[in-house]
Amino acid sequence: MNQLLIFAALSVPVIYISRKSLIHPQSHGFYRFFGWEGTLWMVIANIKYWFTDPFGALQICSWLLLLVSVYYVTAGTLLLIRSGKPHEQRTGEALYEFEKTTELVETGLYQYVRHPLYGSLIFLTWGVLLKHPTTQLIVVASVTTLFYFLTARKDELECIAYFGEKYSAYMKRSKMFIPFVV
Repeated sequence: MNQLLIFAALSVPVIYISRKSLIHPQSHGFYRFFGWEGTLWMVIANIKYWFTDPFGALQICSWLLLLVSVYYVTAGTLLLIRSGKPHEQRTGEALYEFEKTTELVETGLYQYVRHPLYGSLIFLTWGVLLKHPTTQLIVVASVTTLFYFLTARKDELECIAYFGEKYSAYMKRSKMFIPFVV
């Protein structure tokens, strides 16, 4: 019951942050909201195991995934802001300001990965899962990953609509989440 109350309380700011996306179900942010909620649930469910068995194999794998997540979100966001030239001229009511890029970013991490921000959320989700995996949380992680995948696919459609063939060509040269793999 405590976990449910904490989840409900922490969902309020997530709903507020996602409010524009939630009224635009055709936007990539609509799917991202459900991914965020799944990741939030997993963090709350596993928070008590965060530092249990610190040198166990699962904990080491968990920390590695969490470190990759931090790198992806940091590098991805900085590159979007610096090289993407966000500007209000780009329309999209459900887009955050830093997402309103007017230049296609193809350098740094984006040279290899199209969606480092969503990739960071996937790594975060699975890193949190490995703190204390249960059947229920494996299902939640899988569904959450599906939502992040749908977010990325919808984002790609939005990018193709804005950047055109340049983005389609970029998709052929890069992977969605993991360099040289996926």
